[in-house]
Amino acid sequence: MKKFVIVGLGLIGGSMALALKGFEGFQIVGVDVSQPTLRFAREHGVGDVVTEDAGQAVEGADVVMLCLHPQGILDFLEGYKDRFKPGCLVTDVCGIKSAVMEKAGCLPQGVDFIGCHPMAGTEFSGVEHAFAEMFRDSHLILTPRESSTAEHMALMERLADYIGCRDVVKTTAAQHDAILAYTSQMMHVIAVSVCDDENLFTCKGYEGSSFRGCTRVAALDVGLWTQLFSLNAPALTVCLDALIDHLQEYRAAIAAGDREKLAAKLAVSADRKRKMDLPGPDLLG
Repeated sequence: MKKFVIVGLGLIGGSMALALKGFEGFQIVGVDVSQPTLRFAREHGVGDVVTEDAGQAVEGADVVMLCLHPQGILDFLEGYKDRFKPGCLVTDVCGIKSAVMEKAGCLPQGVDFIGCHPMAGTEFSGVEHAFAEMFRDSHLILTPRESSTAEHMALMERLADYIGCRDVVKTTAAQHDAILAYTSQMMHVIAVSVCDDENLFTCKGYEGSSFRGCTRVAALDVGLWTQLFSLNAPALTVCLDALIDHLQEYRAAIAAGDREKLAAKLAVSADRKRKMDLPGPDLLG
């Protein structure tokens, strides 16, 4: 029987294990070091088999998907590089790609690697919040290497279809990281910055949907987002510098009471948002 190993049974890994049940006859093997996580996975059918022995699991595996925190993925690739069998496909679900793709260079010849990022998630963490429909109607971003095989690319495309993704987007690691710094990581920085305000708790009971929407992701996984911000620092700081400039322009117009300038800026911003929401091809396509 073909073996599909998922290393890390958190929210994404657990959801992937549930979503992939029955996929092309693969046995879904879940790996985690947490005994409570393994116990929950066994009791709720998260994977066909679960184990804490990563080394034994990856030996003989046809596909290994790394669903760990970013640094954990880098460490796993280095530590287990000689345990993957020739012809194995190794992939990941990390929200940064340049660092992961660079580390994947340590894999021996004959072991394929395709970077993967399912654009799905919630503000929760842990296998207890995993659900099979997590990836429905989401984008699946792939960052293949030049040596990635057509067979494995086709497998990842079938996987995307099986778990309910809307489409598959292929791009480079650098483009992925630049865009995700803007569309995801900067949004999280904004959310946590809003929650840093000393007046936060005086607002309780006055929050509208705009405030709740803006701050929804602020209750984040600190360890994960520390690594995501740090490992994508060059791209993220470019985005934050641009954001600070835009905020300063709005502040200047508001402080000066310049309604004409403020209205002009608001009109441009609103028009750009409306155009962004129009149906059409995605920028990553």
